[in-house]
Amino acid sequence: MDDIVQQAMVKWPNVPDCYGWLGLDTRGQWCLRDDAAQAAGPFASGLPGAKGSVLQHEKLLGFIARNYASDAQGRWYFQNGPQRVYVELQCTPYIWRVDGQGAVTSHTGVPTDVLACYLDDAGWLYLDTPLGFGLVHTADMERAAEQVERGAWQPLEVRTDALPTRFGYVTSPQANPATH
Repeated sequence: MDDIVQQAMVKWPNVPDCYGWLGLDTRGQWCLRDDAAQAAGPFASGLPGAKGSVLQHEKLLGFIARNYASDAQGRWYFQNGPQRVYVELQCTPYIWRVDGQGAVTSHTGVPTDVLACYLDDAGWLYLDTPLGFGLVHTADMERAAEQVERGAWQPLEVRTDALPTRFGYVTSPQANPATH
């Protein structure tokens, strides 16, 4: 976490949490959800306009990535100075990129190792890592399939609806707010 963020948390310890304004989609893109996007429906609903607008400012994306974490309830957030901005997840807390050698990096730019591989009932591939659990980016499925074919990853079957409970994350903190 950035030093300036930690300093702001000490200086202003009682800033209310923010819900519903930030989402992470299945392609690892951060989405800003203004009032209109939130009124259009839940982030993961697929309803027109509910996703919001994809953030593209590189410095902002880097700031979010460096200050992305989870709380004890499995709700993921971006620590924006003294305020926690809870993230609506379209699928999982991480989106994994796989390079040609099978190296795995999170959507936040952090390299990691693969502990286990899972295939759900919809045919989506997930990885469990020391960083956490996440979906393999669709653009990297060919590289991921190569890892499976050569035996480096052995997918275990898992039900899609069981993922959040099994891997300890909340897809919609807005629907499940709690105090921290």
